[in-house]
Amino acid sequence: MKTLHAVLVALALPIGAAAQGTPAAADKNPVTTVFRTRTMTLQRQLAQAFDSIPANKFNYKPTPAQLTIGYIAQHLASDNYLFCNNFGAMKATISTKDSATADSVKAGWPKDSLVHKMKASFAFCESAFAQLDDAKLADQVSMTFGGTTRTVTRASMALGHALDMADHYSQIANYMRLNGILPPSALPRPPAKP
Repeated sequence: MKTLHAVLVALALPIGAAAQGTPAAADKNPVTTVFRTRTMTLQRQLAQAFDSIPANKFNYKPTPAQLTIGYIAQHLASDNYLFCNNFGAMKATISTKDSATADSVKAGWPKDSLVHKMKASFAFCESAFAQLDDAKLADQVSMTFGGTTRTVTRASMALGHALDMADHYSQIANYMRLNGILPPSALPRPPAKP
């Protein structure tokens, strides 16, 4: 419940700023813009993270109960399609090899293949966001997960997507630190231009 409250506050801050006449006030879709901006930032950070992890670390997991880096990469691609397929009429085309292969098998695919598939899912999500606006966030969509279908709002899918990506970025950032690699969000920022 605390997480949901924090997310709602984080979403409300940019909307409140828009109401005060900041440059965001010109945005006709402030809520969708917040979701899109946060998601695109996480996509960029995740892509940088996976690019910087050596291929020989893709089988790494801190404990036997946790997921490997390779598993997280394939899971992100799958989740991106799950969420972003519900942003509008545009649907991803996923190969039979990707949809029929067990997650545990895909997790062992080479780094180049996993990262390529993950980035392709990011590109699809970026395109899928283009069909989403604030007026469509209350639309009901059917989501099937684990053999169970339920009806949720598009807002729930956009929020779930951002939270899922944040969760996995935090996870991969910790794995990176355990391997002596600085995650993208901890890298020094370039100096501001005068």
